[in-house]
Amino acid sequence: MNNNIYCLIRRKYVAHTPEEEVRQHTVYILNKQYHYPLTRFSVEAQIQVGKTNKRYDIVVRDNNLQPFMLVECKAPNVDITEKTLSQALAYNINLDANYILLTNSIVTVIFRKTKTGYKQQKTIPILK
Repeated sequence: MNNNIYCLIRRKYVAHTPEEEVRQHTVYILNKQYHYPLTRFSVEAQIQVGKTNKRYDIVVRDNNLQPFMLVECKAPNVDITEKTLSQALAYNINLDANYILLTNSIVTVIFRKTKTGYKQQKTIPILK
């Protein structure tokens, strides 16, 4: 395996890890299959969670450049669990995206924010 993989968003080569491969695959799918413009993506940016600085995997922004979808990527050998959802929910407190997508490239789960919490849905939302 090559030590680097090209990031379409950061426009540079980054360390080729299993999680990075999932991240780049997810960007590719959202761009090519669902027509999310690459200019709306933010990857591996710092976010404040409580008093700690963390890094989210992917945020896709809407037409007003507000967070539309938070994407949490895991390596293919890492299960998508309640812990994964909890991590994304903590990140989304400040981001306030309407959708959360969790993926390890084998399992993908999508949640939509509602007035009473989050509801799982079956389809990738259309970017507005």
